[in-house]
Parts: sequence; C-alpha cells; structure tokens
Amino acid sequence: MQQLPNPLRGIRFVAVFEAAKGLIVIAAGFGLLGLLHRDVQAIAEESLRHFHLNAASRYPQIFLQLAARMTDQELWLLAFAAAAYASVRLAEAYGLWFDRNWASWLGALSGGIYVPIEVYELVEKPSLLRLGLLITNTAIVIYLGYRLWQRRTG
Repeated sequence: MQQLPNPLRGIRFVAVFEAAKGLIVIAAGFGLLGLLHRDVQAIAEESLRHFHLNAASRYPQIFLQLAARMTDQELWLLAFAAAAYASVRLAEAYGLWFDRNWASWLGALSGGIYVPIEVYELVEKPSLLRLGLLITNTAIVIYLGYRLWQRRTG
C-alpha cells in the first residue's frame, strides 16, 4: 500500500477531525428534531436523573429553565443552525481531504476565531479539557496557516 506524502497525511487528519465534528452536530440536530411535540422539560429532568446530576445546581437549573421554555419553533431553529454549522464543517472536511486552498483558509479562520474564547475560558476556569481543546485548536490553526504559507512561497 502506497504511503501518502507527509503534508497530505496531516491535512487529511484535520479533514477527518472536522468531518467528525460535523457528523456529531448532525446527530445533535436530529436529536433536537426528535424532541418535537414532546415534553422537553420532562425529558430534561429524566436526563439529569440518568446522569445523577443535582437539579438544584446552577447549570442543571439553567438547563431545566431552558427546557421549560423550549417551543417547537425554537427546536426547528436550533436544528437548522446545527445543519448549517455541520454543512460548513463537512464542506471544509471535503476541501481539506482534497487539499483545496479555500478549505485551508476556511479552517484557519474559523478555528482562529475560537482561540481567544478558549484562552479566556481556560483563564476563567482552568481544566485539562479546556487546555486540551486550546492546544488542539491552536495546533490545527498553526498547521493550516503553515500549509497556506508553504503554498504561497512554493
């Protein structure tokens, strides 16, 4: 079996990562559509019990309040937003897989937007998960920027 050149292996790794994000968001969107015409608050309460979360705590309380107000129109809107986000991620993954310049730009810019937010979140509430997300996202942005620079300089 023929090995891919190193740059193509890296870009395809990023493509698979972006595709996975898109597919996860599509699944979440379908999950939202599965809540249509159902008692969202009751489902939210059952979810908290299933995961043994204290419903009186701050974040579960916010979750329950949002679920209590959720309408079918809002569920459709959230599902549409998930589909739009997933479409961008999957288009980016396609472009990266075939090593398209526009996809590297899209990935570097869209990933770069999150870096300051992730830094802020890490400073406010340090955790290994937040650190891992920041490192991963920053590495992808740097790698895509490097690929763009390589193309430009030949």
